[in-house]
Amino acid sequence: MDFQLTEEQREFKALLRTFVDKEIVPVAREWEQTGRYPTEIVAGMADMGLFGITVPEEYGGLDLDPVAFALVFEEIARGWMGIAGILGSHSLACRLIAMHGTPDQKQRYLPGLATGERRTGIGLTEPDAGTDLQGIRTTARLDGDHYVVNGSKMWITNARYADPLPVLVKTDPSASPAHRGMSVLLIEADTPGYQVTKDIPKLGYKGTESCEIHLDDVRVHKDQLVGGVEGIGMQQVLSALEWGRVNIAARSVGIAQRAHDEALAYAQERHAFGKPIADFQAIQLKLGELGTQVQAARLMAYWAADAVRAGRADGATGMAKIFCSEVALQAAIDSMKVHGGYGYSTEFEVERLYRDAILMSIGEGTNDILRTVVAKSLIKGETRVG
Repeated sequence: MDFQLTEEQREFKALLRTFVDKEIVPVAREWEQTGRYPTEIVAGMADMGLFGITVPEEYGGLDLDPVAFALVFEEIARGWMGIAGILGSHSLACRLIAMHGTPDQKQRYLPGLATGERRTGIGLTEPDAGTDLQGIRTTARLDGDHYVVNGSKMWITNARYADPLPVLVKTDPSASPAHRGMSVLLIEADTPGYQVTKDIPKLGYKGTESCEIHLDDVRVHKDQLVGGVEGIGMQQVLSALEWGRVNIAARSVGIAQRAHDEALAYAQERHAFGKPIADFQAIQLKLGELGTQVQAARLMAYWAADAVRAGRADGATGMAKIFCSEVALQAAIDSMKVHGGYGYSTEFEVERLYRDAILMSIGEGTNDILRTVVAKSLIKGETRVG
C-alpha cells in the first residue's frame, strides 16, 4: 500500500498552498466579515486553470484525477471554505456536462467553463426538497421544440454568475418511481422568466452567494436537455455528487488542518503561569488528539478519492464525507478551547472555522442519510471494511 502522493501531486499541492497563503489567508477574515465578494481570488483561480479541474483536456481543462481534485479543495478550504464553494459547485456542474452532455453541449460550454470565462453551479435543492431530490416540484413541460419550466430552487451556489445552470426538473411528474421522470436542463442566465430573487443570509459559508431562483414559464430549447434523453437526470446528478462528497470531505480536511494550525501556534505563543500553555498536559492532550484526527481524516479523504478513480464508490465517499466533516467540527471546537476566550472573538480565525465546519455535515447529503447509504453499500457487498 502506498500512502504517498505522486511527485506531480506533491508539486501541485505546493503550488496551491503558495497561492492560498499569498492570496487568500491574508484577506479571508476581513473580507468575510465585511461581505466583500472575492473577485481578485476568483480571477487568480481562473489564471491557474482551476475552473477547469473537471473539464477534459480536449476542451481546455485540467481533467484532474480525483486525488488531485481533493487536494484543490483541501488547500483552498484551509484558507477560506467559502472560496472552495465557488469552485466546488462549478466543478460538479462541469463534471456533469463532461460525463453526460451531448457533443454540442460539451463544445458549446466546456471551453468557456474551463477558463472561468463562464461560471456555473448546480440547481438541485428546493424549498421542500433537499436530500430527497425525488421530491422536487420544478416541472418542464415540452411545448413544440421548447420545455416550459416552472418552479423554484434554493441554496444555489454561484447563482448570480452561473451561465448556464444545470437544473434538475421533472419532465414526467407522473412517473413512478419519481426518478424515472427527472431530467437536467441547461438554462442560460438571460432566459426570460429565469430570475435570481435573493441571497440567503447564512451563519457561515460566506464569500460565495447562496440564492433562491424562480423559474416562471421559462422556455428552454430541447437541445438544452443534458444528454438529449429524458428520464435519466437523477442518475446524471448522482454520478456528479459522488465527486461532490470527495469535495466536501476534502474541504473538511482543510478546515480541520487550519484549526490544528491555529491551535498549535496559539498554544506556543500564549503564556500562563510563566510558560507557554503548550507545556501544560491538558493542552497537549487536545493537540495530540487534534493532530491524530486531522491526519486520519486526510487519509480517509484520499482513500475515497482513489476509490472514485477506480469506479463507483458510494460507500467509500459516504464514509469519508461523514468522518471528515465530523472531524472538522470537533477540530474547530477543540481549537476554540485551546484559544480560551479569544476563540470566541471574531479577531481570531477559529470562530470562522467553527461556523464553516457546521455546514460540512449537512452539504451533499446529511450525515445521517449518508449513514444509510453506507449501510446499504455494505449490505450489498459493494463496499468492504477490512
